[in-house]
Amino acid sequence: MANKGPSYGMSREVQSKIEKKYDEELEERLVEWIIAQCGPDVGRPDRGRVGFQVWLKNGVILSKLVNSLYPDGSKPVKVPENPPSMVFKQMEQVAQFLKAAEDYGVTKTDMFQTVDLFEGKDLAAVQRTLMALGSLAVTKNDGHYRGDPNWFMKKAQEHKREFTESQLQEGKHVIGLQMGSNRGASQAGMTGYGRPRQIIS
Repeated sequence: MANKGPSYGMSREVQSKIEKKYDEELEERLVEWIIAQCGPDVGRPDRGRVGFQVWLKNGVILSKLVNSLYPDGSKPVKVPENPPSMVFKQMEQVAQFLKAAEDYGVTKTDMFQTVDLFEGKDLAAVQRTLMALGSLAVTKNDGHYRGDPNWFMKKAQEHKREFTESQLQEGKHVIGLQMGSNRGASQAGMTGYGRPRQIIS
């Protein structure tokens, strides 16, 4: 991994826009959830973007997080006993987390890229992925989520409705409001076509 120098010009503007999307209040909530979900042995990061990045960078805490959402015996990510020190091993660990999160149900559009976390390119995307994972965990409500359920929005779920045949038949005789209304309609005051309306003063 090459060291990246400072950005200039357009690159600098783009990077500063990306950095502005990072939410420090959201960081606090995510840290609280990760600690509640994984236990206090994961530690607590220094406040701010850099502390958050360094805390999650090697992928071990992320792997523990996604594993904690599964029942014992079916953990999707193998967590090494000693945190990996080699760069490619750390990136591989993050990639395993991303695969497990996708299998859990996080959509591709909510996923961050490994470099977003590893090189600190877009930590707002990392927050977005963790928010999506938390929302799914709250929505599934399968007993594996720990923490305050109000930390995350519940995702909308399917609500199937069953109608009887008679209800379906009744519905065919209702004029939908999209088509306008026939109430109060009359032909009073209408004249024959082609003749001008008589206005008498």
